[in-house]
Amino acid sequence: MSLSGHVAFLTGASQGIGRACAVKLAAKGATIAVAARNQEKLNGLVREIETNGGKAAAFPLDVTDEEQIKSAVKSAVARFEKIDILVNNAGITRDQLIMRMKRSDWDAVLQTNLTSAYLCTQAVSTSMLKQRWGRIINIASIFGQMGQAGQANYAASKAGLIGMTMAVARELGSRNITCNAVAPGFIETPMTEVLGDDFKQAALKQIPLGRIGTVEDVASAVAFLASDEASYITGHVLSVNGGMLMG
Repeated sequence: MSLSGHVAFLTGASQGIGRACAVKLAAKGATIAVAARNQEKLNGLVREIETNGGKAAAFPLDVTDEEQIKSAVKSAVARFEKIDILVNNAGITRDQLIMRMKRSDWDAVLQTNLTSAYLCTQAVSTSMLKQRWGRIINIASIFGQMGQAGQANYAASKAGLIGMTMAVARELGSRNITCNAVAPGFIETPMTEVLGDDFKQAALKQIPLGRIGTVEDVASAVAFLASDEASYITGHVLSVNGGMLMG
């Protein structure tokens, strides 16, 4: 599954799933453009990739700012001449029961998790259309498929991302551009490590494989969808959840 000669742009790349995806795609030979708000963490990631023989550059970015997205993508294309692979990974949570949820928390999650993916896809599509090759991979969630109490905003954003994935797949398929989603289940990340042990144990009982997933599990799925081996897969939601949700 060599990605040599391809350029990947990843949002939310400073930690967790995004960081693991950047490292995995670099190991497969892709040139990596990493984007997130934390410049220090991005610089550390770039150094790690370069130390291991890869090529990477950091593009500090707040995905809630449309002009920053346009500028970062433009800078990445200027630096690397193209973008072949887009991984829309940036995401946040603002959990609360629906009747107590503030409008600002609803808006923040939808803006970061869903609107940013639309803006990034729009920004990179020109490059992909020109070369008639592209891979767009959206990091969704099991909770966009089954819902979760206290996460109406998060679940809605991820369900919306799945719907957008299918629409974009239909729009861009004729130009040899695929668009797929990866829907992780319970994965050990900075976002989940703050959850209590009781919650983790309850979740574990729902996972047939009997373990919590790792960021590498998700990154491997992303690397597959980015490769030529997945050239006939589009509009698909690849569940990486240990069997927590089937069907």
